[in-house]
Amino acid sequence: MAENTLNASSPAQYSRFVQRLHRRYEDWFDVLPPGPPDRALMERALATLQARELDLSASLRVLRQLVMERLIVLDCEQEAPLAVVTKAVTELAELALDRACKQVRTELDARHGAPQGPAGQEVQLWIIGMGKLGARELNVSSDIDLIYVYEHDGETAGQADGRGVISNHEYFGRAVKGIFGLIGDTTEHGLVFRVDLALRPNGNSGPPAVSLASLEEYLQTHGREWERFAWLKSRVVAPYDCVQSPNVQALRGAVLPFVFRRYLDYAVFDALRSLHRQIREHASRRSAGHPERANDVKLSRGGIREIEFIVQLLQVVRGGQFPELRCRPTLEALQRLVRANLMHAEIAEALSRAYVFLRQVEHRIQYLDDQQTHVLPTRDDDLLWIARTMGFADACSFLHQFDEHRELVAQEFDTLLGGDAQQCGNGRCGSARPAPNGTPTPQEIEDLIGLLPPTLAGQVADWRSNARITGLRDEARARLFRLVERTAQWVEGRQASEEAAKRFLQWLEPLLRRESYLALLLERPAVHERLLHLLGAARWPARYLQQHPGVIDELASDAILKERFVAAEFEHELALRLAALRSTGEDDDETLLNLLRRAHHAEVFRTLARDIEGRISVEQVADDLSALADSVLRVTARWCWSRLKNRHRESPRFGIIGYGKLGGKELGYGSDLDIVFVFDDDDERAPEVYAAFVRKLINWLTVKTGEGDLFEIDTALRPNGNSGLLVTSFESYANYQQQRGSNTAWTWEHQAMTRARFVLGSPDFPPPPGLAPTDMKLRERFDAVREAVITAPRDAAALRTEIKSMRERVRSAHPVRSGLFDVKHSPGGMVDVEFAVQYLVLSESASHPELIANLGNIALLQRAEEAGLLPAGVGHAAAAAYRELRRLQHVARLDERSGQLPPEQAQPQRDAVLALWQAVFADSTV
Repeated sequence: MAENTLNASSPAQYSRFVQRLHRRYEDWFDVLPPGPPDRALMERALATLQARELDLSASLRVLRQLVMERLIVLDCEQEAPLAVVTKAVTELAELALDRACKQVRTELDARHGAPQGPAGQEVQLWIIGMGKLGARELNVSSDIDLIYVYEHDGETAGQADGRGVISNHEYFGRAVKGIFGLIGDTTEHGLVFRVDLALRPNGNSGPPAVSLASLEEYLQTHGREWERFAWLKSRVVAPYDCVQSPNVQALRGAVLPFVFRRYLDYAVFDALRSLHRQIREHASRRSAGHPERANDVKLSRGGIREIEFIVQLLQVVRGGQFPELRCRPTLEALQRLVRANLMHAEIAEALSRAYVFLRQVEHRIQYLDDQQTHVLPTRDDDLLWIARTMGFADACSFLHQFDEHRELVAQEFDTLLGGDAQQCGNGRCGSARPAPNGTPTPQEIEDLIGLLPPTLAGQVADWRSNARITGLRDEARARLFRLVERTAQWVEGRQASEEAAKRFLQWLEPLLRRESYLALLLERPAVHERLLHLLGAARWPARYLQQHPGVIDELASDAILKERFVAAEFEHELALRLAALRSTGEDDDETLLNLLRRAHHAEVFRTLARDIEGRISVEQVADDLSALADSVLRVTARWCWSRLKNRHRESPRFGIIGYGKLGGKELGYGSDLDIVFVFDDDDERAPEVYAAFVRKLINWLTVKTGEGDLFEIDTALRPNGNSGLLVTSFESYANYQQQRGSNTAWTWEHQAMTRARFVLGSPDFPPPPGLAPTDMKLRERFDAVREAVITAPRDAAALRTEIKSMRERVRSAHPVRSGLFDVKHSPGGMVDVEFAVQYLVLSESASHPELIANLGNIALLQRAEEAGLLPAGVGHAAAAAYRELRRLQHVARLDERSGQLPPEQAQPQRDAVLALWQAVFADSTV
């Protein structure tokens, strides 16, 4: 076709397909109402076609031709967004399948009766759309990948006289054949869609329809890794009345555990490499001797399929632990990966642009002749038409943009898959990769030992009789040996210490049953290197990583070292995960318990990594761990209340008061939480309801699951200690603290009140409509009680005596080895600072209100000196000493050592604290 034809008609009219449609269906175009063809318009058009005495088969085919003509005009002449086109084609497929299924089943039911389940119930048939149909991304000349699943085996009801009974298996096999005839057969009006059933269990050798039980058994027993990527986009697309049926939940229950594994699943990298290699080899065979086929926008290097693989790989790897990543559409999934910090926003945006561009090119290729092809045309006029309808002046500028997009996609794909992705491009991809030094990987332990330095060789020699090692699959053993080789090379190159390598091997051995961790470390050398650094830094990280190995995936992100904990983001991510679990009916208690634990462990580990790398100070560690604890308490309380069966109101009138390290925001790794529960609710059921709520809350925080626990909870500081009620009315709590009545707090409880703070309460729960603001002041009421307690008149001498006596009792309970200095409990240690500050607050805050706020010991010491309550320099020196003593204690605990040191290591700090004690208590005897 000459170029003047391009200029002489509308862009859509250039399409040979459109020309054929106008010659054949010009008089039918009015059937489809104006506008983008959505489901409602297509249903109206289908009704009109059937009213014109076309049967369902012919009506669906004519409707398809009308929809295609409309989409070509919208796309090529009106710049309709990609989503308009893919949505319309998807809804056309759904409508066609729905109507075909209903007609076929009506006819079969008339002959054989309805299929019945074990209890005589009618059995549903689910038509599952795979690939682009499942993701609502269908292209204009696509086939549709389907799997037919029926609920139960059994047999049909038969006719009234008992004839016509067949098995459900046979019934649904006939239904599949009938549906195909209505949609996939070619007639005088063409076809509606080409139908592909190759993704069904056992492929083309399997039955056309399978029972749910057979599908579940197949996925559990025979499902292959590549099939997980196929099922990732699966969705029940027809019939309409089954799509939202609760029965479909049983199907989700079979599919989700197959696609998304419980642990981070880096083992799928090799599976994707293999699948990608097969696709590349297939594309190479097709283009052999046909160089014009090299520009395949779908399958060639940098094509649509590689974008889909990038997205699906990250979803499958992480989707088991992060349900918010589970979605079908590619563009939406890219944005979710950004929100999950698994992809930089600019990369996701670039991939999104490439995806839209390539999909629009794909559609124009198919608009030309309505052929299922993805290869750029070789005719100059066809290529120019595509370029111009894409907004380019000429083919050269179009091809330049086309190549830029593909190169970016290819680079990102190769980066994700590592060096093997590039080998795949050369047809040399395989699962058995060479060792880091390029030599073949040893096959036996003896061969491996010969390559290792003596310290590691001895450790690996012990593996000869280790059942965990000998029981590994060949592939897993090869991964293990490559990891050991790489570790040894890093030790020899001084990239890792021998101590780190030894701890790494000790850490690795118990985890060998979870082969995905071997795959993760092998796929991510940067993670392996950072892990060695952490293990070599101290003993406690190694223990934490042994208990929670899944957190090592956090090391793959650079953000782990650059950012700090942000409560709002943490709680938002958990809300997204909860919503994702609810959408699939997976939000049972056990799943949520594990979700909370994984999220908490990951944040603790991020803080630990920043700490070990020296990116944050000891005070910042405490701040972040305390803020994390606050968030976990808020989220857990909300979730528990929403699931409390006997709750009497939508939002509880309830609060949690934090004491000790939680109250002072000085939490360390593994600290327990000192908390008191209160309620402010006059309902007669309140005591019983809140008691049940607190028991549930404590259980959710402390119970050990497969993912560990969250916190140990200490409620000994509640009124009357361990003999008191687990949850107290706020009025009773206030009376107890303020010495009202016969049952009142002791001085040591008032000492604890100096470090108390309101952690969460009614404002942290969603308030029901119409709730008066005065009902949400529990936090302010607590602050008032705390202020009243610490500013109450006291006999300074009596208070001094009581606090010194309490200090002696604490010291006697923590003996120190002779000749050593305990940074916490020895004279001049941290506890002396804490008791001195508590005395100053309780004795002086009435006349010095700047001491009332719970700001921490360092800030309060500085304020006390500035208020003239301490000699010049004493407060600031003690504050600096306290900071250093906390650091020394922190370092010791990280390495699982006691905080007892030779005195000379902390002599200046001890002297500063003793000077503080002398200034506060005017007594040199400590």
